[in-house]
Amino acid sequence: MTIKQLPAELRPREKLLARGSGALADTELLALLLRTGLPGEGVFALAERLLGHFGGLAGLLHAAPADLGAVKGLGPAKRAELLAVIELARRALAEQMREQPVFDAPQKVKDYLALHLAARPQEVFAAMFLDAQHRLLTMEDLFHGTLTQTSVYPREVVRRALLLNAAAVVLAHNHPSGLAEPSRADELLTATLKHALALVDVRVLDHVVVGRGQVVSMAERGLV
Repeated sequence: MTIKQLPAELRPREKLLARGSGALADTELLALLLRTGLPGEGVFALAERLLGHFGGLAGLLHAAPADLGAVKGLGPAKRAELLAVIELARRALAEQMREQPVFDAPQKVKDYLALHLAARPQEVFAAMFLDAQHRLLTMEDLFHGTLTQTSVYPREVVRRALLLNAAAVVLAHNHPSGLAEPSRADELLTATLKHALALVDVRVLDHVVVGRGQVVSMAERGLV
């Protein structure tokens, strides 16, 4: 069934405007964004297939451009719209963290880092640089690696913190394998960076490991 074939009160756009976005199911929200389906596959069926393929909305939001391009039915226009939504979500979270201390909303920090890192095909080491009130100054990718590892140079992390006049940092990196469990190497790196940054009065508040569908805070594990 197409959207136009539905009674007016059941069409996603009209339903959203009348009852609010919370009244729509995931499939309806995605169908509203996609607008059209394919020959022989209505927009609701396409939305359902996409959610199944990526494991739900979270998986879809963390999908890389190449992953979206590999799915039948997602042409350039639809891919551009989905990527725009992902970027809007990332920027909205960053804006909120610039206005309030990051640990006032730890889940938002995890969501932001997942949007930034989860879809990367290679390992990326990044840092959120914070001011004295622990509000976000900027987020930067610092080092890029291979599929399985990256080299992190403490001197460069310290240099960026000083240039930005940061008072604290949240470290983060992704595991392209999908598993977010911190390794022994992650623990040793955290300790090294914590010591190096402490020499210039910059606190390491957390080291977040991002997998696919999972985000682990090392601070919550008592590892920072």
